This record gives sequence, C-alpha cells and structure tokens, in this order.
Amino acid sequence: MSSKSFTTALTLYRSRTYTLEQAAGFSGLSTGEMASALRSRGIDVREADEQSLPESVGR
Repeated sequence: MSSKSFTTALTLYRSRTYTLEQAAGFSGLSTGEMASALRSRGIDVREADEQSLPESVGR
C-alpha cells in the first residue's frame, strides 16, 4: 500500500464517494484493516459498512 493510495481512499471514503469495500480495494487493504485504519484516525465507519464486516473485526 502506498501512502498516496491510502490517503486518496481515505478522502474518497470520508466524502462518501467510496464505500468501505471500494476504499479498501483501492488502498490494497482488507475491509477490516481499512475499518481499523479509519477508526484510528477518528473517522466513523458508516453503519451500512459495519454490517458487511466479518464478526471477527472489532466494531
């Protein structure tokens, strides 16, 4: 994952252009990793995206 692709994915997710799955794919992360990265930066994961996460990913 390059920092540029991650930053772009984060920006597109925050602006509601990308879903969690799209942002994760663009940045090269799993959806769980992307959700964790968003939360660690104070960005809420949208409820619709939360429902698509595996149970093993902390919510």
